[in-house]
Amino acid sequence: MCRRLISAILFGASWFCAPSVYAEAWDHVQKTGELRWGADETGGAPYIFVDDKDAKTLIGFEVEIMNAIGRTLHVKPILVLTPWEELVPALQRGNFDIAFNGLEVTPERRQTIDFTRPYYYFSEQIVIRRDESALQTLPALRGHRVGTLSASLAFNMLNREPGVIVIPYPSPVEAYKDLELGRTDAVLMDLPIAAWYAAPNPKLKFAGAPVGESAYAGGLRKDSPELRARINAAITALVQSGELERIYKKWRLWTPNQRKLNLATADDTVAADVGRSWARFIPLLLRGAVMTVLISCLSMTLAIGGGFLLCYGRLYGPKIIGVSCSGYIEIIRGTPLLIQLYLLYYGLPNLGIELNPITAAVLGMGMNYAAYEAEIYRAGLLAVPKGQSDAARSLGMTRNQCLWHIILPQAVRTILPPSTNDFIALFKDTSLVSIITVTELTRAYSTAATTTYRFLELGLVTAALYFAMSYPLSVWSKTLERRTTH
Repeated sequence: MCRRLISAILFGASWFCAPSVYAEAWDHVQKTGELRWGADETGGAPYIFVDDKDAKTLIGFEVEIMNAIGRTLHVKPILVLTPWEELVPALQRGNFDIAFNGLEVTPERRQTIDFTRPYYYFSEQIVIRRDESALQTLPALRGHRVGTLSASLAFNMLNREPGVIVIPYPSPVEAYKDLELGRTDAVLMDLPIAAWYAAPNPKLKFAGAPVGESAYAGGLRKDSPELRARINAAITALVQSGELERIYKKWRLWTPNQRKLNLATADDTVAADVGRSWARFIPLLLRGAVMTVLISCLSMTLAIGGGFLLCYGRLYGPKIIGVSCSGYIEIIRGTPLLIQLYLLYYGLPNLGIELNPITAAVLGMGMNYAAYEAEIYRAGLLAVPKGQSDAARSLGMTRNQCLWHIILPQAVRTILPPSTNDFIALFKDTSLVSIITVTELTRAYSTAATTTYRFLELGLVTAALYFAMSYPLSVWSKTLERRTTH
């Protein structure tokens, strides 16, 4: 988790510090003596990952290939950590010279960037639980929940199969863990990933023969023909010298398909004109919008009820209850919602408690916002002059009668504006639940945009949907405020 946060921070910094896009990337590489390459270490083994023996060192077969390319070209490879889904956009912005991180050659990417010659051929592998036997082919996956990496070739293949419920994941670890726990029925990923993460797991097994075939290649901007030619020559040299085969055998990745590397040419991955229709993802965005509304309403209902109980316990409960409520509020407000969601969804199974994604999302969001609601309610109740409660008690009212009939009606005027603002904030914070495989609106946008690379058009549609859903909340909030002040 920490590595993911660090990666995100470094990616954000690279956005602002990115060099300009050069007329010819090779000229810049020669001047600086550095070949900047983009990759995401959170994608894990065997591509690029943190060495268990030295947390400061990144290892993997792609790290070794880039080091070998650097030696061949007499330049120093410089790794630029970038979230995998952002590799192509970051490349186009000029954050680095080449994207080199299991980048699959797809028609959508060919339309957007150029590729080097292939450096690895692979297929996709279905993985199921050990006690399963029916799901052996892609058609057999129809009607089942299948995990995969978002914006990958496997993701596109699953989306072309009618009836398959595709669950995108940010990394293989979560996908295979959910399969093991029974939250999904199968996982489809590149064979190198399956061989590294699934094959050693005694609770999982490969299903059927590998399906499909594609290749990994380095991604380059279309303004870099000379750099592309140089890297192609370097990869060819590594193939002919046997260095590439040595690296693959070291990482247990050598397969008969790799003999095709001797026949591959620089023209195997030349960009082709392939149409891309982003409008086909609008139904996905609409389903994401519905999920956003559902989670927001359920979570806020839980937050309101939980917040009131916390506030009541802190103000009027016995000392031990008051201290417990105060401790809960401080702990929840002092830790990130992201961590809380991870603990609920991935941590609780270690204690024998398994929650489905929507339940974990609603519970996590509701518990988090309950702490903030409790403080809003406490401030509202304490804002009512103490004389009001003293007068009510002198008339013989009980404490609860005083609270419900005297204090609370007056406190509502103070409580309502920040509470409705909290609802709007929660509405947008639902984007965080995508980390536990809930496809809400932001996740749907990310999936569609990183598949088609039509960030602008899909972004405008997504923004319009968010506005259409949140604006009525603002109007409703103002209406309630007017009613409570008259």
